[in-house]
Amino acid sequence: MARNKYPEETVQLILDVSEKLFLQKGYDATSIQDIINGLGGLSKGAVYHHFKSKEEIFDAVGDRYSAAILEELQQTLHDSKLTGLEKLKKMFRISLADSNQDLAFVVTPSLLDNPKLLALQIREIFQDLVPHYTQPVMEEGIADGSIKTEYPKELSEVLLLITNIWMNPCILQSDEESQRGKARFLQALFKNFGIDLLDDEMLETYVRYCRIFQQNHDK
Repeated sequence: MARNKYPEETVQLILDVSEKLFLQKGYDATSIQDIINGLGGLSKGAVYHHFKSKEEIFDAVGDRYSAAILEELQQTLHDSKLTGLEKLKKMFRISLADSNQDLAFVVTPSLLDNPKLLALQIREIFQDLVPHYTQPVMEEGIADGSIKTEYPKELSEVLLLITNIWMNPCILQSDEESQRGKARFLQALFKNFGIDLLDDEMLETYVRYCRIFQQNHDK
């Protein structure tokens, strides 16, 4: 294959092939040469022209995934047909049920052993997700009567800390039975807050992510 004349298309090709390999083989088992071999003739120099390392490729794959999710969340945030509670439910479903999440649980190491990555995740909760997404729809729900709480900011923080930290197998590892029990508790906890966010399909998604992490890290 001749070198792509369009840099954007070359980058997308590299990311597509890399993402597929990360999912199939895992991040650690995938080499730069594996990626080059999957590019149909694109040279090593062409790859290094865009990315200095496998780590940079991984970061770009993650950024592309995050951008797609954020676009969906933005659309939900500005959907005038939905109540605050409906927006909150849809945001949780988007974040949890997207099939690209599989990649994160294949390639992300235990975050307890990587404090910088864990710190970045916590920072994202408090500096981005809560103030720009969860809290605004929580306040909309209070205004339209679909959510009843006197603490929209605090409840938003607790919900995201529980779902992104306590339920995250990259942080707190557990077996499938324990993960299912935690998910059931989470469902009941949300209902006690008057926010019925999680259905049984979403609960099983938590269990599936636990299974994916175990399969790719207990080797």
